[in-house]
Amino acid sequence: MPKSPTKRRPITRAALTDSALALFTERGFHATSISDIVERAGLTRGAFYSNYRDKEELFLALYDAHTDRLLSELRDAATSPDPGAHPIVRLQERITGRTPQERQWFMVSMEFTLHAARHPEIAEALAGHENRLIEGLAEVVATALAQAGARPTIDVEDLARLLVATFEGLTAQQLIHGTTESSRRMVPHLIHALSAPAVTR
Repeated sequence: MPKSPTKRRPITRAALTDSALALFTERGFHATSISDIVERAGLTRGAFYSNYRDKEELFLALYDAHTDRLLSELRDAATSPDPGAHPIVRLQERITGRTPQERQWFMVSMEFTLHAARHPEIAEALAGHENRLIEGLAEVVATALAQAGARPTIDVEDLARLLVATFEGLTAQQLIHGTTESSRRMVPHLIHALSAPAVTR
């Protein structure tokens, strides 16, 4: 018996997002068309438009899936005991271009960020999705600092935004210059500057 449209939808969406991610990685966001995406997925343009309004909405679905995976990994890193490293440094190691896949995602997401910067309505949509990442990261950072007996000296969401900006900048530098000793020290310097011992009562 053929699957109902409701049961087929997750399969169709997965085929579209897998195809899009592969093409965005190979060719870039701008150079990939909707026709390219559906052709690689073995689907029709009708299947695309029954699931996504446009290529931007599909990218944001990819962004959310990446956010969910990243936050899951970071929550594990924040709570896993490792007496040899500061908890925030463990987060840094999980984020800053640690694998070829993460470096490729960074390039795809940076291209989309520049695209969004030129289109206010897309920028507004992206900002909403980024805020969910920031909120999740802020929770993880607060947990990691508490585990280290510390607390942020600024608003934890502000600290999370600073960390994202730092992680993105470090990943860009690593793509150009490779990993350097100074790049390894930057996040610990930032954390020490913006945290203090937890107040005990």
